[in-house]
Amino acid sequence: MSFDGRLLSGMSVLAAVVEAGSFSRAGEVLGLSTSGVSRSISRLEERLGVRLLDRTTRTLHLTSEGAALYERAAPHLEGIEEAASYVSGAAVTVRGTLRVSLNPVFARQILAPKLTLLRERHPALDLMVLQQPDVGDLVTEGIDVAVRFGPQPPSTMTSRLLLQTRVLTVASPDYLARHGRPKRPEKLVNHDCIQYIDPRSGKPFSWEFHRGREIMPVKTKGHLTTTDVDLMIQACVGGAGIAQTLAISVRDLVADGRLIELFPEWPDETYPMYATRPSRRLAPAAVEAFLDFCGEICAEYGTSPSVHRR
Repeated sequence: MSFDGRLLSGMSVLAAVVEAGSFSRAGEVLGLSTSGVSRSISRLEERLGVRLLDRTTRTLHLTSEGAALYERAAPHLEGIEEAASYVSGAAVTVRGTLRVSLNPVFARQILAPKLTLLRERHPALDLMVLQQPDVGDLVTEGIDVAVRFGPQPPSTMTSRLLLQTRVLTVASPDYLARHGRPKRPEKLVNHDCIQYIDPRSGKPFSWEFHRGREIMPVKTKGHLTTTDVDLMIQACVGGAGIAQTLAISVRDLVADGRLIELFPEWPDETYPMYATRPSRRLAPAAVEAFLDFCGEICAEYGTSPSVHRR
């Protein structure tokens, strides 16, 4: 026997009749008229080919077939109701497990120190954090939220701008003592510049300098090329060369003097970071709560200049 929604609907009405004790009280529970309840039971009996209820004007009794159906179906109907209630509650209650794919810099430097605060606010929320180099198919991979630096994701996904961070050119005091400090960006052609691979293109990022509407591209070269931002930064600290990187990655190193910002007179190149989720509609409360929290903790790291290419 094939399944259709009418069968489930009829069984739900039967359960309501049994539990309420009459057609009229079942109708009140279900929002149906007494005749509507009666028609639903009759259709179910026709569908199954058996009589489920013996009824008179004053009494109502389950037949043996009706009792057998109710005993077997009632636990499943209750389970369906509980499942529907749980899923419906997810729209307004922050709970469950979120699978989030995060940029490593954001995960380590911004989110990780604030996880205790997130836990205090949303004790029923669990995170599964995946550090992945790029955003793939969020639906196929079962990702609820992805956070990445770079251009705005395609319109097929819903995205939220979390921050815009400055792009800095930095070097260690040791490197500058040995090789001299370049006074203008174009002088970098004479220096060892650490190259960082763009994970989207597979090629090193080009170096640019922005001041207002002025953009100066500079061709650079160096002895070290890497896909690892931590390696690039630590090599720069160790004096291996000059690096161009995001301000949030090196702000503490610049603050304590282990790295020195070059060309502060070219301050306007910024790079955006977006949070992305698969669907535009009906985001669970847990997703919205996580996005709001990310926006809050990013506020102290962001800048407001116009976003340029990198």
